[in-house]
Amino acid sequence: MSLPANLLRDKLEAFLEEDVGLGDITTELVVPPGITVRAQIIVKEPAVVAGLHEIKMLFEMVGAKVNFLVNEGDEVPPNTIVAIVEGDGKALLSAERTVLNIFSRMSGIATETRRLIKKVRGAGFNIRIAATRKTAPGLRYFDKRAVLIGGGDPHRLKLDDQILIKDNHIIIAGSLENALNRARSSASFTKKIEVEVKTVDEAVQAVKLGADIIMLDNMSVDEVRKVIESLKGLGLRDKVLIEVSGGINEENILEYASLGPDVISIGALTHSVKSIDASLDVIAVIR
Repeated sequence: MSLPANLLRDKLEAFLEEDVGLGDITTELVVPPGITVRAQIIVKEPAVVAGLHEIKMLFEMVGAKVNFLVNEGDEVPPNTIVAIVEGDGKALLSAERTVLNIFSRMSGIATETRRLIKKVRGAGFNIRIAATRKTAPGLRYFDKRAVLIGGGDPHRLKLDDQILIKDNHIIIAGSLENALNRARSSASFTKKIEVEVKTVDEAVQAVKLGADIIMLDNMSVDEVRKVIESLKGLGLRDKVLIEVSGGINEENILEYASLGPDVISIGALTHSVKSIDASLDVIAVIR
C-alpha cells in the first residue's frame, strides 16, 4: 500500500505548512544560518517501527539526508536508534515535530496491531485483525498503512471500496431485503456486499438473502455465539464471512476469537492511538 510520490508529497507539505506557519521564529532567532548538524531519532519504548518511507520523504523535502538503522516492521526494544539524520540545522529543527508526529503515531498503531495479532495467534486462532474507518481526518492513509505494517487488515479505505449496508441504509430503504436488492441490482460483480446486523434473525436473513459478509455489530460474546450456532444449524455458516466489531479490546478479544469469526475489526487501533515515545536529538554540530 503506497500513494504515488507526488500525492504523498502534497500531504506531507500540508503537514509541514500547518506546523511551521510563516516560519519557526525560535530557530530563526537562535540557530545561525549555514549550520549543518547530525541528529538521531530514538524510540524510548518497545515498538514496531512504521512510517520510515514518510519521514524519509519529509527529510528530503528539507534537504536532509537520512540513514535508517532498522527496517519498517521491525520490533525494537527501548532506546533503539532508528535513524541518523544530517542536514541544515534550521531546516531540521523546523521539520522535527512533523516528523515525530507521523513516526510516533504510525509506530503506535503498528505496535498495537502487532500486539493483538500475537495474542490471537498465540492462542491458536487464525483470525484477521482489521481496522475501521474511524481515523482522524487527513490521516487515513497513514493510519491504514501503519495497520498493514503491524500485520493487520486495513478494511475499507474509503466508501467506494466496498458495499456495507448499515442500519441507516436499511431504515431509508424500508427493509434489509430492499437494501440488498437495490445494491445487488446495480453493483459491479467486483464489489462484495456486507451487511451490519444486530440480532440473530437479522444475521440469518442477511445470509439467506445473499450477503457476502455479515458484521455482528456491538454484540456480546453470548450473542455472537448464538449467531454462529444458528448459522451452523441451518447449514449457512460456510456461505458467509463473519466480521465481529464493536467494544472489542485486549481483555475480551480471545473470548470473541474463540467463537470462530473470520474477522475482528477494532476501531480503537486508529481512533484511540497511543503514540510511541520518540525523540529527535542533535548529537553533533558539523560546521
